[in-house]
Amino acid sequence: MRFVVYGAGAIGGVLGGRLVEHGHDVVLIARGPHLDAIRAHGLTLESPDDRVTLAVEAVGGPDEVTFRDDDVVVLGMKSQDTVRALGALAAVAPSSTPIVCAQNGVDNERSALRRFERVYGMCVMCPATHLDPGIVQASSSPVTGIMDLGPWPSGLDDTAVAIAAALASSTFASEPREDIARWKWGKLLMNLGNAVEAVYRRDAGARELAAAARREGVECLQAAGVAFVDTDEDAARRGELLTPKPIGDRARSGGSTWQSLTRSAGVVETDYLTGEIVLLGRLTGFPTPVNAFLQDVANSAARSHAVPGSRSADEAFAALSLPTPSSV
Repeated sequence: MRFVVYGAGAIGGVLGGRLVEHGHDVVLIARGPHLDAIRAHGLTLESPDDRVTLAVEAVGGPDEVTFRDDDVVVLGMKSQDTVRALGALAAVAPSSTPIVCAQNGVDNERSALRRFERVYGMCVMCPATHLDPGIVQASSSPVTGIMDLGPWPSGLDDTAVAIAAALASSTFASEPREDIARWKWGKLLMNLGNAVEAVYRRDAGARELAAAARREGVECLQAAGVAFVDTDEDAARRGELLTPKPIGDRARSGGSTWQSLTRSAGVVETDYLTGEIVLLGRLTGFPTPVNAFLQDVANSAARSHAVPGSRSADEAFAALSLPTPSSV
């Protein structure tokens, strides 16, 4: 089995790097200065335990890959880039190629199924960072992350079992699951705090705002009859597996949306996280004012290249006509 990791940023880079490190065949698809750095010097993978530079094949697009019968494509790009990436991939890869969506949100799999026959959802729980070209960081050790997966939206097959085994041999905890959609909806509820983490200062107000977004998300899913993994089941799966630690003298600063703002990317994936709850609410008539507000705020912060954590959550409570935590 060869892994073609399409989008070698934080998650894709760490996943591909660990697979290479443990003897698996990998091709990375990257872009810009990150691609240039990997081609020139290799992929540098930093962790709390060590810093390794890995020789790995890296290309600029799927049209530079000669696809094989044993290939598995792992999508690691942000959700807003998925449709364009799938178009480029479908132009050169057989429709029977297994596609693994190692991404936040629940829309990527539907998009992939429009182009490819065999699509797998992956519930990614992996504290990873990518801010500098050629370098990715994995903050958890000795287990790098939890990467459970299964056919979308349900079922189980030999390919999922084989992918999980490869990941389990490469410092990840990974199990093939028959109900992966339920796990990814549960992960999406966790990601409803991403916009808050990226935009607002980290204090009691921000924590309460994130909790309000999650409560609203839970109620929306329940009203729509969408099954999801709850906090107790998620906690049981995590157990003591994820143990984030500083890398050198620096602790991990923030998640994927925070990193996009830090890199001044100009766009964030919020439309596919909080926006997924807003969409479901609009389709079912369930009000989602907190998530709709956070969707607008996060997109505005990205467009204006705002500094992460530069706003007070009190502004959000005032705009939403909700009492601030300090006044309760």
